Amino acid sequence: MLDVIVGQATDPGKLRPSNEDAMAGFIPKSPQEARSHGWMFAVADGVGGLDLGNVASSQAVAIMIQGFALAPPGTLLPSLLQQLIQDANAAVHDETLQPQRRGKRMATTVVSCALRYDKAVIAHVGDSRCYHLRGNKILAVTDDHTFVNEQLRMGLITPMEASNSEIRNILTRSLGPERFVKANIATLSIVPGDTLLLCTDGLYGGMYEQDILDFVSQTSDPQQTAEKLVSYAVDVDGSDNATAQVIHVRAIESAAEYRKRPFRIPGL
Repeated sequence: MLDVIVGQATDPGKLRPSNEDAMAGFIPKSPQEARSHGWMFAVADGVGGLDLGNVASSQAVAIMIQGFALAPPGTLLPSLLQQLIQDANAAVHDETLQPQRRGKRMATTVVSCALRYDKAVIAHVGDSRCYHLRGNKILAVTDDHTFVNEQLRMGLITPMEASNSEIRNILTRSLGPERFVKANIATLSIVPGDTLLLCTDGLYGGMYEQDILDFVSQTSDPQQTAEKLVSYAVDVDGSDNATAQVIHVRAIESAAEYRKRPFRIPGL
């Protein structure tokens, strides 16, 4: 059976008066629920400079986790995450239409990971990221929805210019401003020993990918890893909220293997 352990940590940083990051997770209560639903985690970063970023981020992850728990058993994870992000977007968008929110603007990024059997499905909107770590390799699964990243993709600027750009945090896509939003979806095959990191830009912005790899390789305890990553990000930068969810895969089970099991009549 798929066996996952997770650690998470967050810090407001040195300059921000409050923490506008949010995170949440769905942990199956039984082996049956692990097979019918799986595991799901989400990290969101309320957009700075707008109103009520903490409301947007916390509402987004809450809507997604609730929707994941209520989804019909066996729902395909890519389509489910796309729908959950749309539901979260609608909730944040509609929040600004409430009488008490008139004149307020809010938006948030989100990155989510759902795991079932031997697959992980990652969905994101904005510049919160997912990294996949295996052995001594690290891969950024997500592709930032930022203006600078669009310029980089078109070859208009260099990677060095992108990392030093004063407008590198301007988003081209986020939850809330529009009634509809499209998430990017990626599916990964996972093996025992893999680690997935969900994080906000306040975490990865102050370190190299090799730093992340080094921290993950130092311990098999994801809670210690999450705390060390966040602490390091705040120490070396700290200009933004920093959040990390570290998901470590201890065992997997392929769907094919499960379906080949003989049917047993209860009591026999």
